[in-house]
Amino acid sequence: MDLLRTPVVGAFLRHRAARPSLQILMLAVAAIAVLHGLLGPQIAPRNLATVLTSIHWRGLLLVAIVAAGNLFCTACPMVLARDAGRRVFHARLPWPRRLRGKWVGLALLVIVLFGYERFRLWSEPSAVAWTILGYFAAAILVDTVFAGASFCKHLCPIGQFNFIASTASPTDLRIRDAGTCHSCRTADCIKGRSIPERAAPVLRGCELGLFLPAKVGNLDCTLCLDCVQACPHDNIALVLRTPGAEVLEEGRRAGIGRLGSRPDLAALAAVFTFASLLSAFVMTAPARGVESRLANTLSLPSGAGLAVLFVVGVGLLPFALVAGSAMVTRSLAGAGTTRVGGIAVRYVHALVPLGVGVWLAHYGFHLLTGALTVVPVTQSAVIDLIGLPVLGEPWWTWVGMQPGSVFPLQLGVVLVGALGSLGLIHATSLRDHPTRPIFASAPWVVLVGGLAAAACWIFAQPMDMRGLGVFG
Repeated sequence: MDLLRTPVVGAFLRHRAARPSLQILMLAVAAIAVLHGLLGPQIAPRNLATVLTSIHWRGLLLVAIVAAGNLFCTACPMVLARDAGRRVFHARLPWPRRLRGKWVGLALLVIVLFGYERFRLWSEPSAVAWTILGYFAAAILVDTVFAGASFCKHLCPIGQFNFIASTASPTDLRIRDAGTCHSCRTADCIKGRSIPERAAPVLRGCELGLFLPAKVGNLDCTLCLDCVQACPHDNIALVLRTPGAEVLEEGRRAGIGRLGSRPDLAALAAVFTFASLLSAFVMTAPARGVESRLANTLSLPSGAGLAVLFVVGVGLLPFALVAGSAMVTRSLAGAGTTRVGGIAVRYVHALVPLGVGVWLAHYGFHLLTGALTVVPVTQSAVIDLIGLPVLGEPWWTWVGMQPGSVFPLQLGVVLVGALGSLGLIHATSLRDHPTRPIFASAPWVVLVGGLAAAACWIFAQPMDMRGLGVFG
């Protein structure tokens, strides 16, 4: 099924104004959040900066990825801002070769996750506002100096999160007919093309270097649809596909190369999965006790226990468990000449569906328990900013679902994610170890089972709501 050929959704997505309209909408939301964050009350549950980011944006981002694809990057307002900057400053420099890949973006992702907890951004509206402004400034600065989508591809921590999560999305941009691409001599999908009848010069192609005939899956794809606009043959489709199956492709893929030869992407998959459990764990009451004991045992200053948790949770533990599973696979599958690192890189992407399930269970909890809070907070924001109750007095009784009713849904999405990971593990073993797939899969099955059980235990723990009712 090609979603671009459907009557309503397809007609909208194919229209040139589709992405700019979504970007303008998101830019307006960001501007309102910044304005209220700086000028509104510094009480998190009553400020749009914290409510929109900590409850709605995080949850809806995961829901969109699981339901349709990388829609946040599609509507990213920072691209709109950097395009405005490029009207004045023309980016010409290529991104430095030594900084290409995901290592810098991965480090920034860990820093963002740690900083959110360490500096209590869920409770600091003004800090959230300045963070949003800083993010826009970074995107504009980088992309007005370096050509292409350098910030998106190599740096943006939200983008790296979305890229790896969208491997579990049900949609994918692909070519419709290989013969049409074979006969094409212009490669407009990646180079862009001019429109002779218009004064505006160019419809840009893919700035992330994903040549559509060789593109596989959603890694590095922002779903910007620039390729769809640029293709003069209408040969690009947004198709439904089996979520996660793209990680089983072995050949070279545009903009990425061979997935099995990219340890940076493998590390991103591992951190994404293990950080999902750590991020959920630190919002529970037991996590506070663990942080205190770590600080006391290691004679660390107050607050340093969280840093130790992050070092262990997204560094030492993933490395030990993934490397250990790879070593057991090599032994049980009789692959004595295969490097442990190679096995780990080929299997670790199978953990991503579980990670998506845990992230969705975590962020979905806040979304469902606080979904309606945007209504009274918006009413209150109007009063704060213009002094008149134009939208009426705030309906503070509007909140969301009760936490107890969300718990079964959390267990359900974790289970679905675990089943997806188990399916990919088995398929990977059939591909790499066809003579002993059950033995090759065994350590990874145990790993997924242990992580899923840990996630269920975490979501069953009492929440440390940190005095704010819905944030964590």
